[in-house]
Amino acid sequence: MTGPDLPEWLRPVEAGTRSITVHDLTRFMPPEDSDPRLGAVLMLFGEGPEGPDLLLTERAHHMRSHPGQVSFPGGSIDPDETAVQAAIREAEEETGLDPSGVEVFAELPELWLPPSNFAVTPVLAWWREPSPVAVMSPDEVHEVYRVPLKELLAPEHRISVKHPSGWIGPGFLIGDDKDVICWGFTAGIISRLFEFLGWAEQVDDPPLHDLPSYMLAGDPVNTDFETNTEFDERRR
Repeated sequence: MTGPDLPEWLRPVEAGTRSITVHDLTRFMPPEDSDPRLGAVLMLFGEGPEGPDLLLTERAHHMRSHPGQVSFPGGSIDPDETAVQAAIREAEEETGLDPSGVEVFAELPELWLPPSNFAVTPVLAWWREPSPVAVMSPDEVHEVYRVPLKELLAPEHRISVKHPSGWIGPGFLIGDDKDVICWGFTAGIISRLFEFLGWAEQVDDPPLHDLPSYMLAGDPVNTDFETNTEFDERRR
C-alpha cells in the first residue's frame, strides 16, 4: 500500500516508518546469539465514531502469562508465515475482524523482549473497511477496544506505571471509565512512535500508578538486561 491511498491524518505515520529505527523505540534489539522466538502484532489504525483510533485487546485476567495486559492483537509467527500474515491471522482469531478490509502499509523494526526472548515485529495497517470486532475467546481475551487517538494523546490520560520490581514506564488510561491501564511493551510502542511523530505533548511528572493485583499474577518482570541500542542516548 502506498502513502497516497491513506487518509491524510495517517500519512505522517507512514512517512515516519521510513526513518524510525530500533534505537528510537526500545532499549533492546535481538542480540546475534539470542536465537529468539518470532512474533508479530497488528497496529491497526481506523476511523470510528470518535475519529481516528487504534485497535487494542485486553488479555483475560486469569491467564498465567501477562493477565489483564492491554496489547495489540498478535502472537507467534508460524514456520510458514510472514510477520504480516501472523499479525492479521492473530487479530482475526482474537477479535473476529475481516482481514479483507485491512491494508498493511509498513512494518516497524524488530523489537526484543528479553525476559521471554521474543523478537516482535509491529505491523502497521489501515482499517480501510472496518468490520465488527468482539471477544472471540473469553479464555484468552477479556475485552476489545477501539481507542480514539485523541484519548491516547490527551495529557490527562497519560500516566507512569510502576511495577513492584521497581520498573517504571509510560502508560495510558483507556476504556469507557478510563480505569484500564495500558502499560509495558504496547504502551512503549505507542508512546515512542507518537513522540517520534511529534504528536505527543510533553507531560511533566505524569501521575504514577501501581499495577492492579490481577496483573501481577503472571510472569515476573526482570529488568536485569543490558541495553544494546542507542535509545537512552537519543532521549537525552
